[in-house]
This record gives sequence, structure tokens and C-alpha cells, in this order.
Amino acid sequence: MLLNDLPDGAHATVTRVVSSSKEVDAVSLRRLAELGFIPGEPVQLLRRGPGGREPLAVLIGDTMFGLRLLEAQCVEVSVEARAA
Repeated sequence: MLLNDLPDGAHATVTRVVSSSKEVDAVSLRRLAELGFIPGEPVQLLRRGPGGREPLAVLIGDTMFGLRLLEAQCVEVSVEARAA
């Protein structure tokens, strides 16, 4: 599942970061890794921008980032089962 496919408020774990299109180069992928989007890191999609689009407010660690849809499509995640 891709990060942008998560519903608002959902928790997940980063499984890998890969290029989703020709518009995403190695520099962009390295930037995502430097921000903390690395395998095993917990991530939460907090909310989406106006109209359910961009930017996506994402929490990784204790830091919130605004990601473009193109960037979020590069982050593969696995959904965590959360206790109620």
C-alpha cells in the first residue's frame, strides 16, 4: 500500500521508498530518506489539504511534514493493527 492510499489518521510502517514516476529522481528519494522515510519507521497520515488533495500532512517520528502527492506515492507502507 502507498502512503497516499491511507485514510486520514491512519498509522502504518514504512516498508520501502521507490520511484513512482520519471519525475522522481534519486535526489528526491534521498531527500525522503533524510527526512526519516526509511524502512521500519512508523508513520501517520494526519490529514490532506483542501478538497482531500495536496499537501498531505504526515507525521514521522515527532516531526510533521507536508508532502506532495508525487512524494507520498513513493513511500510504500504496511498498515499496523491498532488496539482499541
